[in-house]
Amino acid sequence: MLRGIAVLRRLTEAGHDGTLSLSRLEKATGLARATVDRVTATLAHMGYVRLDGRDVTLAPRLTELGNAYLAALRLPDLLSARADALADELDESVSLAVGDRDGVRFIHQATRRRAMSLSFRIGDLLPAERTAPGPLFATEWTETDWRHWHDRRAADPQDRTFPAVPPRDRTPQGEGADDGGDDEGEDFKRRTAAAAADDCSLDDQLIEPGLVAVSAPVRDPGTGRVACVASVVSHTSRHTAEDLRTTLLPRLRSTVALMENDLRTAPPPQPGTPRSGLAAWTTASKHELGREFVESLARGLTVLTAFGEGRSALTLTEVAKATGLARATARRALITHEHAGLVRQNPDHTFTLTPRVLSLGFPPLSRTSLPQIAQHHLTALADRVHESAALAVLSDSGEEVQYTARASTSRVMSAHITLGTRLPAHATSPGRVLLALPEVRSRGYALIDEELEAGLRSLAVPVHDRTGRVVAAVNVAMHAARRTAADCVTEILPPLKEAAAHIEADLRVAGRFRKVPTT
Repeated sequence: MLRGIAVLRRLTEAGHDGTLSLSRLEKATGLARATVDRVTATLAHMGYVRLDGRDVTLAPRLTELGNAYLAALRLPDLLSARADALADELDESVSLAVGDRDGVRFIHQATRRRAMSLSFRIGDLLPAERTAPGPLFATEWTETDWRHWHDRRAADPQDRTFPAVPPRDRTPQGEGADDGGDDEGEDFKRRTAAAAADDCSLDDQLIEPGLVAVSAPVRDPGTGRVACVASVVSHTSRHTAEDLRTTLLPRLRSTVALMENDLRTAPPPQPGTPRSGLAAWTTASKHELGREFVESLARGLTVLTAFGEGRSALTLTEVAKATGLARATARRALITHEHAGLVRQNPDHTFTLTPRVLSLGFPPLSRTSLPQIAQHHLTALADRVHESAALAVLSDSGEEVQYTARASTSRVMSAHITLGTRLPAHATSPGRVLLALPEVRSRGYALIDEELEAGLRSLAVPVHDRTGRVVAAVNVAMHAARRTAADCVTEILPPLKEAAAHIEADLRVAGRFRKVPTT
């Protein structure tokens, strides 16, 4: 299982799209090629990665692991609307973060789109000493936490283990530097003392030139400890660090007060029902794929999905029941996850997920758009029906459809629509789906028969988001000579609906804690 976790982490660190070739993955993990092949085959069967020739790419379904942590934490559900509203009011980026040992990990981002904008993502990990939230979390560190921080800085002076931030040129200066004797270490301790006194903290271009931030703690109403930290982030072209303190900190504090009241008045979570039959599925998969399927890896990752809203702390028995695994199997998985830093055992013998679960693919996948989600399924659909397939959304005016993803076929003559093309909505099958005409709503699809262009037939079905709202349409277009209108309904409609269902499934999991861009 540790090998599978290593593969997922290397893919997470690979770049914005979470893709590595099998050979590069072999080199990055230090695993034998045969092991990499078995691990990636298992992850692909689980829907967590996709195999495309020699490349391995993170798949949207993997976000269900991070979703389990965020749902159990509850903070994004309870506080993200406040963060979004503050970002709209100030026209600045606002984030929520939790402490992850000696680092800071984001659990929500409300980012402003500008030429100079933030690239941080949900799940990204930053070194505490280079952030505004870091000193606030450090006010609650134990001696063990400080010792771990000293050791990490001595072992990684350039912050190479934090891929979300640019590396820096810093090396410990002489004897005693690894125990906090360097200037930067002393500065962080001073900032931590100031944060304890002021109940706020500043980042004055610590991560990179031009970036400034002010942070305030959101405290748990029951314990008074820092539950998370809210930050307003800006650029020096708009605000200096001190300007953030004087002009924006009061509004941040007001929002934090509302957030703390939300935590105080939130109703108890209602536990959802965990998916059943997971253990049986892994057993069946092992029988189907043989030695290419690593059952221990699949079962181990399944354990993480036992947690969620209303299931933040589970006993061993509860984990075994939720997954259908034997207690001994669940126990081995939990011990391994604890070793990997993904699970923490509490004094009452329950287990909870840690923020480190977000390191398993969540950062790159948290920026995935609907066209990116749909592309794989469109390609599979086009290969299956041997016709061109596309995804379209309704324009802001509501009068046109815009094509945002497509997959072509190898026919001599096929429908070809360039990405970004806009066509009159009423004259296209995706447009009629998106306009929700009564006839389309009743039968669930739209068929255009040579209305837009002579010889062109097009069939489209809706794509719904997790709330049930129609956000896009998937269509298949072909020459009228190849299939009658009736043939389109009997031969094309079933695989078309299946592709739309796959897109919707990915969209539901990818959009659990963020709004997925439709273009």
